[in-house]
Amino acid sequence: MISFPNAKINIGLNVVERRNDGFHNIETLFYPVYQLYDVLEIIETEEVSLSVFGTDISENIEDNLIIRAYRLLQADYSLPALAFYLKKAIPIGAGLGGGSADAAFTLKMLNDMFCLKIPNKKLENYAVKLGADCPFFIENKPSMAQSKGEVLTEIDINLKGKFLLLVKPDIYINTAEAYANIIPHKPEYNLQTIINKPISEWKNFIFNDFEDVIFNKYPLLHEIKKIMYGFGAVYASMSGSGSTIYGIFNQYPKNIANFENYYVKIVDL
Repeated sequence: MISFPNAKINIGLNVVERRNDGFHNIETLFYPVYQLYDVLEIIETEEVSLSVFGTDISENIEDNLIIRAYRLLQADYSLPALAFYLKKAIPIGAGLGGGSADAAFTLKMLNDMFCLKIPNKKLENYAVKLGADCPFFIENKPSMAQSKGEVLTEIDINLKGKFLLLVKPDIYINTAEAYANIIPHKPEYNLQTIINKPISEWKNFIFNDFEDVIFNKYPLLHEIKKIMYGFGAVYASMSGSGSTIYGIFNQYPKNIANFENYYVKIVDL
């Protein structure tokens, strides 16, 4: 079986408060980017294996989210040994949810392959054990996310006809370090309400709380965001804790020569 785990962007990201368990409560809008995806194939075999193409992995395969997802279901269901083949296209450490998507799609594929008949809500309960944003990729629809990111409310928002420019320089941002340097606070504006305003007004009301911390350390990211607005983006932001900066455009963005040394992807939403 083959599937295509897709990326996501965060539209707004408010870090609301620190929890007693050491995590943070957030609110953000997860928006799927179906046009940017990895390729994941699963076949039955004699022993469990993981092969990754398009990037180097140095971790023990048992630490990989795909294998961890497999082990979660294997503990509750009779699953045979499987070989997993992953071709990476979503950049790693980019704030685009590639690893989380791979894990969630693994759960969905195994559910289908072996007719486990696990409802999506239960799949989400498995997914949250792998990462706070993994449950989003089960339904894989635009959703407001709260708590750690696992409490989801589907949102009626459609960016069809817009163009999305993704730019990721060679910068890796440690998510735990990003959270450690942020000061949680209640947002001035309600994201779920503001998201209904015209996109041209989002830049005045919708913010990513990580930008102040990350842009101070990596001013290049702030510069990329400013360049996108100069190109005519109606809204630009960092996705997650970075390091991808994205811009939403009404027209196909043409003047991207400034980004020739970075990862660049343009998709028609």
